[in-house]
Amino acid sequence: MPSSLPPFLIFFIGALVVPLLSRVPRVRMLWLVLIPIVGALNAMGIQEGYELQYELLGYTLTLVRADRLAIMFGHLFHLGAFIAIVYSLHLKKGDHATVQHTSAVVYAGSALGAVFAGDFITLFVSWELLAVSSVFLIWTRRSPRAVSAGMRYLLVHIVSGVTLLAGAMVHAHNTGSLDFGPMGLEGLAGWLVLLGFGVKAAFPLLHSWLIDAYPEGTPTGTVFLSAFTTKVAVYALARGYAGTDALIYVGAVMACFPIFYAVIENDLRRTLGYSMINQIGFMVCGIGVGSHLAINGAVSHAFNDVLFKGLLFMSMGAVMHMTGKTKASDLGGLYKTMPLTATLCIIGALSISAVPLFNAFVSKSMIMSALLEEHFNWIWPVMLFASAGVVEHAGIKIPFFAFFAHDSGIRTREPPWNMLAAMGVGAVACVAIGVWPELLYGILPHAVDYEPYTATHILTQLQLLAFAIGAVAAFHHWKIYPAEIPSVNLDADWVYRRAAARVVRLTGGAVGAADAAFRSTVIGTVRGVLRGAFRAHGPRGILARTWPAGSMVLWVSIILAAFLLLEFL
Repeated sequence: MPSSLPPFLIFFIGALVVPLLSRVPRVRMLWLVLIPIVGALNAMGIQEGYELQYELLGYTLTLVRADRLAIMFGHLFHLGAFIAIVYSLHLKKGDHATVQHTSAVVYAGSALGAVFAGDFITLFVSWELLAVSSVFLIWTRRSPRAVSAGMRYLLVHIVSGVTLLAGAMVHAHNTGSLDFGPMGLEGLAGWLVLLGFGVKAAFPLLHSWLIDAYPEGTPTGTVFLSAFTTKVAVYALARGYAGTDALIYVGAVMACFPIFYAVIENDLRRTLGYSMINQIGFMVCGIGVGSHLAINGAVSHAFNDVLFKGLLFMSMGAVMHMTGKTKASDLGGLYKTMPLTATLCIIGALSISAVPLFNAFVSKSMIMSALLEEHFNWIWPVMLFASAGVVEHAGIKIPFFAFFAHDSGIRTREPPWNMLAAMGVGAVACVAIGVWPELLYGILPHAVDYEPYTATHILTQLQLLAFAIGAVAAFHHWKIYPAEIPSVNLDADWVYRRAAARVVRLTGGAVGAADAAFRSTVIGTVRGVLRGAFRAHGPRGILARTWPAGSMVLWVSIILAAFLLLEFL
């Protein structure tokens, strides 16, 4: 029995104290930095195989289940929280610092709660806390677009949670257990849970919330957002759906379609959003393959993605913080006054491009090798194409248009020291894992018997890089590369943001007209009946007159005769 506390508890306790330190910024900074450090030290005491359980209404809730998969993601989220917190230390009172810091710490704690959850109820509670806490990182930007995007983000993720809960209830009914483990797609529960996971993982057609919301977050908030939500979904898929063939094809689509959007996108943070979906596609594909090598590749790529994607989001956040701009058409030439930020951004670009000696090379190559080992020979070239697209839209486009393209005339300075420090930590981690992959391989869920630095792997990747860079250069030379111009690109969210609204208005108009016609008809009929009744029963109506006794006797005789006649017949 370890002496460690549940990992999420450190963060939740820390979040309770953050608002109390709002009047002492220096103490608050120290407290914030200590939360992930103390949390990481606490997590080191959790041994593989440990479980913390609680009985509730006849069900066993497993608040903490520690195996190699959960422990690896625990390490990742502590590191991601540390980097993001350091990046946000400059926030002042006017930046709604207390709200951002508190919600960010709760957000990180919720992610830890999800990856250590051993049952569906604990997972569901953490799942919903992720949504509720993270939305404030969007709303605190306080722009109308951010408020609207945050509301849509919250609604989508609440639906994800409700779908997950429905699947959990069906699973509990069928099995009598709430344990969260391998699911498969054999019944309704498996499909419902997969749909809940798929929303958070940004599956195709379910992905628009990410592109809609992340670019509207605060410069610091988006760094937190990039680290946790989708990675929790990747963890959940690895836990519940490893070896599900359908995920191979879902992942392949995810890896490919964002490339075309990213190429034409003008907002560089939106470009990074599409790039995130592209990278998650590699992870989902690896999980679908399901072999030990593929699972190791998928989760190690999730680990690396937090680092290199976080580094790119931090560099764009720094640009946004210093210039107020994130559109490629408005930027360029910033390397002159932001050389450190530009250098760190380039390291992130080299990392995501899987250049040898950078971290994505040692994880993505595992997924590609697993595809060939398991004989998915026609998926392999699809993912190779997706790898080339990464080089273009993230490896080249982000640093080039932000720092080196045309000279925008913007002259600023480097961002605050804490931003540079956080980016420096991320950059060092990217290089360290690329040079010494055993740092990462040693914490993966399965034993690693893989060598990334073989002549075949290196030569293949260098050829891919040369082809991708040459293609971009040729497209620019022939002037067929999409121009960076202010524009709005339609995505799947158009269905519910525009088309659905129009359908509702048209349907509402038709229903309103039919309702008005129906009401008019009914009311007219009722009025006619009332008028007829008034004519008959009113003061001057025929039924209100005083009839002579002889007339009444005559009518009674007629009715009696008719009755006797009918009875006789």
